[in-house]
Amino acid sequence: MARRGENIRKRKDGRWEGRFTNRQSGTARVCSVYGKTYREVKEKLAKAKATAAEENIIHEEYFMTVGQETEGKEASFGQIAEAWLAEIRQTKKYSTYIKYGSIYEKYIREPFGNLPPSRLNSGIVSGKLAPNLSVGVGKSIYCVMNAILAYGALHEMAPDIKINIPVQKNRIDPVRILDLSEQTKLVQFLYRDIDIYKIGILICLSTGLRLGEICALKWSDIDMNLKILHVNRTVQRIAARHGTKRTELLEDNPKTVCSRRELPLSDELHRLLGQYQRTEGYLFRQGAPLEPRTYQNKFKSYLQMAGIEETNFHVLRHTFATNCIGNGADVKSVSEMLGHSDVKITLNRYVHPSVATKRGHINSLSAIYGQYMGQVS
Repeated sequence: MARRGENIRKRKDGRWEGRFTNRQSGTARVCSVYGKTYREVKEKLAKAKATAAEENIIHEEYFMTVGQETEGKEASFGQIAEAWLAEIRQTKKYSTYIKYGSIYEKYIREPFGNLPPSRLNSGIVSGKLAPNLSVGVGKSIYCVMNAILAYGALHEMAPDIKINIPVQKNRIDPVRILDLSEQTKLVQFLYRDIDIYKIGILICLSTGLRLGEICALKWSDIDMNLKILHVNRTVQRIAARHGTKRTELLEDNPKTVCSRRELPLSDELHRLLGQYQRTEGYLFRQGAPLEPRTYQNKFKSYLQMAGIEETNFHVLRHTFATNCIGNGADVKSVSEMLGHSDVKITLNRYVHPSVATKRGHINSLSAIYGQYMGQVS
């Protein structure tokens, strides 16, 4: 039960939670802060309320300025984008705000910021974007631009416009996986002089965890009795919000709601983890999550020592998913284990029948036709 006059309560998991309502432009959003003690949460709650109040004032002043400047005429795409980003900062995770803001600043603001939205169409956008952008970056740019345009239409700052993603930008590139020979080399290397860092690589290869998820994993997330691993958080380096540092390590909720998931541990992983089990702290360090960049570099050094071509950490996740599909796992189960928000993501990215599978289908047809020939003869 919350204490009188305060929205602070103790949760069933032992943590304290404080809640407050953040109101912006007539929209109310319930926000929470967490801590180990009542005092800690009370201090966090006061700071969060003060920060939200200050940012709301800035947002409202900016929105009024945009309204005054654009009254009676169409706002520029850049003006709408700034107002949209101010709202994103209030309503989305800070890491999401940083991601969208980075895409806007790097790819969108200079070529499109001064243009009125009515002048934008697929031809103009594709013509102004660099031709050598990756598929992922290209899709992100179009998604951000359409989100900005939708915001402008909703607030009557621009006409209702949507930019279609060109077909070539909408394709899915094949993913890099470790082939059977590389997997054998890697696993054999990891079992030599095994330690908790090498076990972490085996966990990712066997469960599909993302880099940020394994670095933020705590021993309390691993139920050794039920052999279940709980994905509750992730960590990443982003642009710093305060202070003199350019970047900061941010521990946050997983990528999406679906990314918060439970994964069964194999008997072998359970055995390996049991040799290093602690009652508290993170998997790799006691008091803080491991820097993802540090673990990425460690993984690359492992590849080099194992005689495998250098690649990024995400190859472990791709390899896990491909192995699951290749061994007959149903797509829905694989999608949930990966934490995908839509099974279509799993289908488009990983379900690509091999030549051997296709050959088996062709041979099965030949067998049927052979039966027909036998009947004729």
